[in-house]
Amino acid sequence: MAGRRAAPQIELSEAERAELAALAARRKTAQAMAMRARIVLACAQGLESKQVAAKLGVDANTVGKWRRRFAARRLDGLYDEPRSGMPRTIDDARIEAVIVKTLESAPDNATHWSSRGMAKASGLSVSTVQRIWRAFGLQPRRIETFKLSTDPDFVAKVRDVVGLYMAPPERAIVLCVDEKSQIQALDRSQPMLPMRPGQAARRPHDYKRHGTTSLFAALDIATGAVIGKCYGRHRAREFRKFLDEIEANVPDDLDVHLVMDNYATHKTPLIRNWLAKRPRWHVHLTPTSASWLNQVERFFALITERKIRRGIHRSVAALKADIMAFIDAHNADPKPFRWSKSADDILASIERFCRYNRPAEA
Repeated sequence: MAGRRAAPQIELSEAERAELAALAARRKTAQAMAMRARIVLACAQGLESKQVAAKLGVDANTVGKWRRRFAARRLDGLYDEPRSGMPRTIDDARIEAVIVKTLESAPDNATHWSSRGMAKASGLSVSTVQRIWRAFGLQPRRIETFKLSTDPDFVAKVRDVVGLYMAPPERAIVLCVDEKSQIQALDRSQPMLPMRPGQAARRPHDYKRHGTTSLFAALDIATGAVIGKCYGRHRAREFRKFLDEIEANVPDDLDVHLVMDNYATHKTPLIRNWLAKRPRWHVHLTPTSASWLNQVERFFALITERKIRRGIHRSVAALKADIMAFIDAHNADPKPFRWSKSADDILASIERFCRYNRPAEA
């Protein structure tokens, strides 16, 4: 009977040992590769294949395979060999042509390419075009929006407002103020159909209008509590009434820092005179076209999502009652929004956006 083949001895250089240890320890390493690295490291300790198999919980034949592969080809032996299969029929030049055409042109009869249109133009199948687009992260059907502020004092205003968020002054309250105007009291033309297993809730597409209201809100950034009031219109006189509402709810011994935008109702003589008579009030203006800098907008998104968008209101009074009930429930257990981006982070992000994005040619 032929003698059993001796297992090759494994001796590692310092570079090999370091690379194998990295492969075995890195969480992002594929688990198959990590196991192969552990097998070779265990073999290099002088253990027999059966001992390595028992230690790592794998089959002894698996240990023998990767021991021999490493002994013959070192680190290259741990990687999978090319598998047989149908050779690729589309060369790199045709793939590049599809990508360039997608990025740099549009079809004659549309604003963007469809997979069928690109397949016809390139002579490839629809599924091939879809695979190319998917591989390179191209989605011509999608479009997103953006808005860059052109405020000449953009940098100064960002540093002022964000500095207030990150390090609010002592003996003061910081309030983010704005209006959510023209909220419609909508009633559906037919009853809602409830959600069922496997079926979303449904509502008719048409509706009845029953008037509008405007929500004025002031968000305390320290606590998350909201001072809110609904008015029929959103003129300067309503804003002044809301400032009176804020003043009635803020302790007299605290300074008041208002973060708000430069909307027309905020800068009328009526409002300026009101603020001038109250030295403890300080105004911090957000840049134009930068409503995302005002934290109360996050509260408006919250109330829209949870109460207004899918709400059914047969009168303005019912809409106001629902809004105020939401604010009362919110204030019963308020939680502040966490602002994490410094002014430097924001400005650097905008700089990167401007540097790496350029307008598409008309």
